[in-house]
Amino acid sequence: MATPKQAKPRLACEITTQSLIAARAKSDGSAIDVHTVRRLDRDAVRPSLSAGNITNTSALGESIAGALSTVGGRKRDVVAVIPDAAVRVLLLDFDILPEKTAEAEPIVRFRLRKSVPFDADQAALSFQRYRKPDAVKVLAVVTPREVLLEYESAFQSAGYEPGYVLPSTLAALNGVEADRPTLLVKADGNFISVAIADKNEVIFYRMLDVVPGRTGTTIADEVYPSIVFFEDNYSAKIERILLSSASDMQELKRALEEQTGVRPETLDPGAYASESLSGEGLPSSALAGVAGVLTH
Repeated sequence: MATPKQAKPRLACEITTQSLIAARAKSDGSAIDVHTVRRLDRDAVRPSLSAGNITNTSALGESIAGALSTVGGRKRDVVAVIPDAAVRVLLLDFDILPEKTAEAEPIVRFRLRKSVPFDADQAALSFQRYRKPDAVKVLAVVTPREVLLEYESAFQSAGYEPGYVLPSTLAALNGVEADRPTLLVKADGNFISVAIADKNEVIFYRMLDVVPGRTGTTIADEVYPSIVFFEDNYSAKIERILLSSASDMQELKRALEEQTGVRPETLDPGAYASESLSGEGLPSSALAGVAGVLTH
């Protein structure tokens, strides 16, 4: 896996619970040149931290091949963006941490042992560190190796090599200029992720429990404790709220504005193709994952 700001192939493909979104960046990486959307069968992807995320690898591989061949490009390297529910994202604090990754990794894995419901020593792990005057903060992305292999195998069966694999919300955050306290709420079906970034660093991350049939108001009620936690622990106020979803979020916008006094914005990556080559459209915010890894 990769943490944000490492990946720069020209092709990216996001797997969600409902669709595939494939895109190709312009040669200078300034914008998305073209993109396409492929709808997936119900339960084709069931993201979790255990085996069985993909019900039919060959069928998903065929969909990936069709989507990526549509956007073109000679190279077979691709950034794979996978569902947040297929990984665990954690923020860890250390007094000190070795500079060399090979020396730091066992220490990070040791800390993860009591924080994840799987074998942290054998899991696929990527981490990014933020050095502070008196501490080291680590953004760790970890998943069971067999789960990562399911997604990688789907791309490989399509003839592509996923050299970089990122979870959806971190991919989207890679395209956000978070120079002030910024809250991102990202939805993929019933899966809701909440992240807060400031000074372009992720400082809070949480996935809400899966509850079918949520309304915008109930989502806002579940998000609000995260806002309070940030404000209490960082002595700062959320100044910007971004929403990303393939569905309408007007009710959530209204509820969050009532709670915070901040008017939420739809996350618009600003660098996307205006029309899907497949003829199937999605709200621009649904392209935030592929845009984040391709254009920043």
